[in-house]
Amino acid sequence: MRLMYFDIDQLTAGLSYKLLTATVVPRPIAWVVTADARGTPNAAPFSFFNVFGGHPPAICLGIGQRGKGDKDTLANIRARGEFVINLVPEQLAQAMNLTAVDFPPGWNELEQAGLAVEPCEKVRLPRIAHSPVALECRLKDAIAVDAGTTGHILVIGQVVAAHVLDEAVVDASRCHIDTARLKLIGRLQSPGGYIRTRDTFEMRRMDFAEWQAAQAAKD
Repeated sequence: MRLMYFDIDQLTAGLSYKLLTATVVPRPIAWVVTADARGTPNAAPFSFFNVFGGHPPAICLGIGQRGKGDKDTLANIRARGEFVINLVPEQLAQAMNLTAVDFPPGWNELEQAGLAVEPCEKVRLPRIAHSPVALECRLKDAIAVDAGTTGHILVIGQVVAAHVLDEAVVDASRCHIDTARLKLIGRLQSPGGYIRTRDTFEMRRMDFAEWQAAQAAKD
């Protein structure tokens, strides 16, 4: 197998972004709902996102800066200390894409996309009603990955509540979820690559004793 070498120090910010978003795939999409100081909701999708802790549950978002200031989502998170991550089902893909439009500050992307909302339980924000998963989050920290105008801010949040589609919950007492029923989509390469989560396979992890037994069987 031959691999082409890329020296990141020799790439522009745009080329580095293009290389990584085309190779680190698929990425889950955080459809983030926040609100400004007047309470006007904001919604925007981010694919530099994942979960990084089980208990207490921690999530991270990478939010790019806009010019010399924060994007609306980041400014709102800093100001209010809370946000909601909605995961994106295939049926809402077009609505999610519409909220990615660079609307001026003060515009309500939820209204522009015709999205119904429901109140949250622990944060003072709405969640997207037809998203099959909504995670209520409080800000833990915001770390500058790069102080430049093209850099990203790493937002670390603690999940304080979760809402999951009823029909996908197999056993609530064990938090057993049938993920396939969520019908989520993920992000691929820029500018417009996406993936459905339909084509899956199962592979159980062995413990050490099972591995030893398998090795012994080969001898």
